[in-house]
Amino acid sequence: MNWLNDNVNLLALIGAAAIIIISVVVVGKYIKQIKTDKSTGELADENWDGIGEYKNPLPIGWAISFLLSIAWALWYFLAGYPLNGYSQIGEYNEEVAAYNTKFESKWANPDEETLLGMGEGVFLVQCAPCHGITGDGINGKAADFTAWGTESALVETILKGSKGMNYPLGEMPAGLLDKDSAKAVAAYMVEKVTKTGTANPDLVSMGEALWATCTACHGADAKGMGGSAPDISAYGKPGFVVDVLNHGKKGFIGNMPSFNDGRLTDIQKLAVGKYVNSLTQ
Repeated sequence: MNWLNDNVNLLALIGAAAIIIISVVVVGKYIKQIKTDKSTGELADENWDGIGEYKNPLPIGWAISFLLSIAWALWYFLAGYPLNGYSQIGEYNEEVAAYNTKFESKWANPDEETLLGMGEGVFLVQCAPCHGITGDGINGKAADFTAWGTESALVETILKGSKGMNYPLGEMPAGLLDKDSAKAVAAYMVEKVTKTGTANPDLVSMGEALWATCTACHGADAKGMGGSAPDISAYGKPGFVVDVLNHGKKGFIGNMPSFNDGRLTDIQKLAVGKYVNSLTQ
């Protein structure tokens, strides 16, 4: 393809050429005047250390250049830019959209093995640089997925708080409960809310009494009150990982970006969630 057929490139080249030509003409004119003209005219009242300033009119060449630049900018943004014309960026975006549609169609109903394989591939490219190829968090630099989603990890989250996901209700502070209370709430949550089973069934009733501490932000159903807080009913499951991928998170070694910008399809996010979930099993 001849790149001059790209209207965006062509307009940019015309603009650049016009700027260069005008600049050369105007600069040449004033360089010549500097060599030949003598300072004349009425001085302004102000002066600085004996240096005054003439009340000269605005240079015609500068004024014309300025007005032409404004006219060019208005024309370019309102009429000249080919919003419905061909551009290389537009072609790329169309190709990506077509590929994503084809990808989603091909993998609309993948089996568990396919999802895990897809998730592992995405994880190694997008997640492993911070979380490590085994998902261990690289000595505490990022979340340790080999312990994530477990009852003991939930206790640690309750004790230390949770930060960096930018929900409307804000961050969960540390110290809302003491250690024994945190263990009881975690036992209730994994037994009755996420239904993944607890290692401390004797603490479930105590945790139920303390559950109101969590419902204040997460709601009685633990689903986050319409996106005001995280949906912790999905904690320890692929859906929770998908939620984090969509929101992004501020961590110790930087910010994990939101993957809700088209970089990953919905099926790829689910695959990553499945793979991360498999690391704790």
